[in-house]
Amino acid sequence: MVLKGQLLQRANPARGRFRSLVLKALEDFLRDAQAKRSARKRGGDVQFVSWDDWMSEAPSHFSISQQESERWPAERIFDVRWAATVVERALSRLGEECEARGRRRVFDMLSPCLAAERNNVSYSKFSKTLGIPEPSVKRLVHQMRIRYRALLREEVGLTVEKPDEIDDELRYLCAALSAAE
Repeated sequence: MVLKGQLLQRANPARGRFRSLVLKALEDFLRDAQAKRSARKRGGDVQFVSWDDWMSEAPSHFSISQQESERWPAERIFDVRWAATVVERALSRLGEECEARGRRRVFDMLSPCLAAERNNVSYSKFSKTLGIPEPSVKRLVHQMRIRYRALLREEVGLTVEKPDEIDDELRYLCAALSAAE
C-alpha cells in the first residue's frame, strides 16, 4: 500500500523524518483496519423477525374478524394486534409462574376474572369448582390481578424508551383494546 499509494511522493524531508512518516502511516493503517473490522452494517445489531412467524403467534384471544379488518385502517389493526400481544405475553408469563408453583388449574379457572369487572365474577361458582372457601378465591383473584398488572407494566416497559412513559402507553393499550370491541 505504501508503494502503490502516494506516501513516498508526499514525503518531505523539511517536515520531519521519514521514519516518523512511516510510523504515522502505519498507525493510520492499523486504526482504519480496526475500524473496518468493528464496523457494523446498517441494522447490524438488529435481529429480524419473520412476519409470517409473528403472525402465526398472533394473539388468539383477541382476534379481528375478516369484515372488521377490511374496513379498519392498517394503523388500527396494528395497534390492536400490538395491544393484544402485550396483554397475552403478560398473561402467558402469569400462567407460567402459576404452573411453576403447581397452580396451573387455579390459573386456568381464574384467569377470566383478571379482566372482568368485580361484580361480574361469581366467586361462589369458582369456590365450588376449585373446592376452596370463597374468601380464598377472592384472595387468589386479588393476588393474580396484582401480579398481572405488574407483568403488564413490565411488558409495556420493554416497549418504551423511558419508565415515565409506561402509564401513557398503558392508557393507549387500553384504548386500543376497547376500540376493538
